[in-house]
Amino acid sequence: VQLQASGGGLVQPGGSLRLSCAVSGSIFSIDVMGWYRQAPGKQRELVASITSGRTTTYADSVKGRFTISRDNARTTVYLRMDSLKPEDTAVYYCAAKPSYRPNYHYWGQGTLVTVSS
Repeated sequence: VQLQASGGGLVQPGGSLRLSCAVSGSIFSIDVMGWYRQAPGKQRELVASITSGRTTTYADSVKGRFTISRDNARTTVYLRMDSLKPEDTAVYYCAAKPSYRPNYHYWGQGTLVTVSS
């Protein structure tokens, strides 16, 4: 499985961005897709996830502002980010968990989101 994240950039506080993660390879082995982020000096944290059945979960810090979704072919996963705050600044990674593993196993290369005026 290969993951390619894109869509990061510089945005002002209160603005929006949409991240994309292109998924290729053995996509039908994947049962959960997630977006993580890592800010400078902080640990990587799970921001949002979506299961093959489209059940979604969110970190408390982004609930009501971020939306994770995927296309019907399961080849692209999106993270829509609204009402962005400076504390959302981080490198965002998409990740995939195969059904036969307990944890996320495949990772994209990361895309930088900077929220600043």
